[in-house]
Amino acid sequence: MEIQFYKYQGTGNDFIILDNRDGKYNLLTDAAIEQMCDRKFGIGADGLMLLETAEGYDFKMKYHNADGKEGSMCGNGGRCLVQFARDKGIIKDNYLFIAIDGPHEASIQENGLVRLKMKDVDHIESTTESSTLNTGSPHYIHWVNTLDGYDVFTEGRNIRYNDTFKHEGINVNFVKKEEDGIRVRTYERGVEDETLSCGTGVTAAAIASAVQMGPQQINVKVEGGNLAVSFNRMGEKEFTDVWLIGPATFVFTGKYSTDV
Repeated sequence: MEIQFYKYQGTGNDFIILDNRDGKYNLLTDAAIEQMCDRKFGIGADGLMLLETAEGYDFKMKYHNADGKEGSMCGNGGRCLVQFARDKGIIKDNYLFIAIDGPHEASIQENGLVRLKMKDVDHIESTTESSTLNTGSPHYIHWVNTLDGYDVFTEGRNIRYNDTFKHEGINVNFVKKEEDGIRVRTYERGVEDETLSCGTGVTAAAIASAVQMGPQQINVKVEGGNLAVSFNRMGEKEFTDVWLIGPATFVFTGKYSTDV
């Protein structure tokens, strides 16, 4: 099968995107997706998305992790898919699309940043050292005093595969509070490594920090750039109108052949 692909990235979180509105990639296998995402033997990406049609929506988002398996919601991926949809001629002031965790709204600001509405959060489990919550994907937040030189791969993998989380897996975010917001580094399940940015992880970290810090918008630094998360806080641990804001950039396009 010959595949026309497009590469996009959002703060270093990179994705292969396929236009599947005509269904021509419906038979694409998980093994082929894993091969395409491989950074040495394929195109290389943290995940792969398909732009599809869905009645009542501007489009449907289907997301696969780098291991080829269909994944849960990806915030940076959603922002990149909105930009891709616009680049492919779906021009809207406000977008409404459907993903695995339900409907999402989005828009592209005059400065080019993409705003993506995330799911509401109404449950957070917290201790003095950590928080666990779901922002479309499950996330574990661990507070640290420094991130420079921190072994995210080893520490993240230890948590992701511990007795509590190893069955379903969890994304692990190491978070440091800073004067102007927070800094986050993430170990992602499905990629099974640190990524330069994780949209649902940034959202989870911002909400978890808001429980302690209190602002209605939090600026977030990740290894791949800067993001922001805004929200309405309805109670001690209830957050609505959650928006992930940041860049989504086209990288390159090409053709790829696979027989798996």
